[in-house]
Amino acid sequence: MCRHLAYLGPPLSLRELLIDPPGGLYTQSWAPRRQRYGTVNADGFGIGWYPQDGAPPARYRRAVPVWADGNLPDLARTVRSGAVLAAVRSATPGTSQDESAAAPYRDGRWLFSHNGAVPDWPRALTELVGDLTAEDLLAVESRCDSALLWLLVRHRLRAGRPAGPALADVAARTAWACPEARANLLLTDGRSVIATRCGDSLWYRTAPGAVLVASEPFEPPEPFEPPGEEPSGGDGWREVPEHSLLRATTEGVEITPLPAAPAPRPTPPLSERMPTA
Repeated sequence: MCRHLAYLGPPLSLRELLIDPPGGLYTQSWAPRRQRYGTVNADGFGIGWYPQDGAPPARYRRAVPVWADGNLPDLARTVRSGAVLAAVRSATPGTSQDESAAAPYRDGRWLFSHNGAVPDWPRALTELVGDLTAEDLLAVESRCDSALLWLLVRHRLRAGRPAGPALADVAARTAWACPEARANLLLTDGRSVIATRCGDSLWYRTAPGAVLVASEPFEPPEPFEPPGEEPSGGDGWREVPEHSLLRATTEGVEITPLPAAPAPRPTPPLSERMPTA
């Protein structure tokens, strides 16, 4: 459920990156080729990009199918960036349908997306929220599994935990608490991309000074070379192994296994976590 991507490299227009490529994210909204769960991603979309002046990332999110947004073609034609995170959404049953549930979520320089689903949420994740305060829980951006996972990741980032271990810990604990969950998480600060493969597909492709991480392969724009011309002799896409953590910059990609999650600590009743008068 859902498809997403992150790009780092020479500035491209959003149209070059998202709309024009055959089989790209725009097409994946109605015709994904490797999506294991669901058939279309028509419950909204979002794009986050980093301005070239170094300002915090901007976002454009809608609750409509990406092909139904008449404003997107002009926006995509004129906006250029060298760091982008984008997603098309297939909603988990019982979640919010408004644009607040559409990735990317944002905090400071961080952008986040979730490809997957947590069945029987939020009950399935109650054991993971023991470190969160009532204020944290009340500030969740949207009523959906993705927003709750983002809350857990953001809590770790704000506590000073490095991005890789923060993302890996949330993905591994989610799989421990709910074995049926799919937690492909994607995070960027505009300089690096961190991602987990945990239950759905994930691929990456590199070029000199550029990297593209995506739910499924597609024909990428420049600066990526045409298929068949890479030194490897293939189309350049490489699949990330299941239950893995990916760290990528424009200099290279590192993939490691996700850690086994320790048992979460018991969660005290909400009344014990509420501030007293």
